[in-house]
Amino acid sequence: HPTESGFTTDVLALYDWTKARSGNSSILFWGHSLGTGIATNVARKLQEERGVQVDAVVLESPYTNIRDAAANIPITKIYRQFPGFGYLILDSLALGDMFFRSDENVKVLSCPLLILHAEDDDVVPPHLGRKLFETAHSAYKDKTKVKFITFPEKLGLGHDYISFNPELPTLLK
Repeated sequence: HPTESGFTTDVLALYDWTKARSGNSSILFWGHSLGTGIATNVARKLQEERGVQVDAVVLESPYTNIRDAAANIPITKIYRQFPGFGYLILDSLALGDMFFRSDENVKVLSCPLLILHAEDDDVVPPHLGRKLFETAHSAYKDKTKVKFITFPEKLGLGHDYISFNPELPTLLK
């Protein structure tokens, strides 16, 4: 069964494998949606447990933590009005040790952090990406290391197509 701890352990192993073969190449973590929680988990773990700072973290369509994401994704809208929604849906994630606390993780990171969110994201609401940026920006000592880029609705990038934006390579530089 997939677990937050298992995902984190897997990405740590992938990082070690890549680092051993990459020489002096930069390594950045790029997480999309659920993967943003994994990316921040691993970056924090490397920093706190190994004293290793990754070269950068890019978060595409991120959320603050999995509870906030589940409470705000459109598919749960109809269920939010029913008694027990918090217990049956939101608390069940915690019982399964699924937290993905990006909002807590970014408070301790010091590597460059780029947050990307499309205004027409219909899966993870853009306000969660904005809130994560605000949390990181207020915690970072070097504010220039935290960036937030939004993509206007007219581009039609939604939840899954930010990587298709032809300007993305320039924005990343």
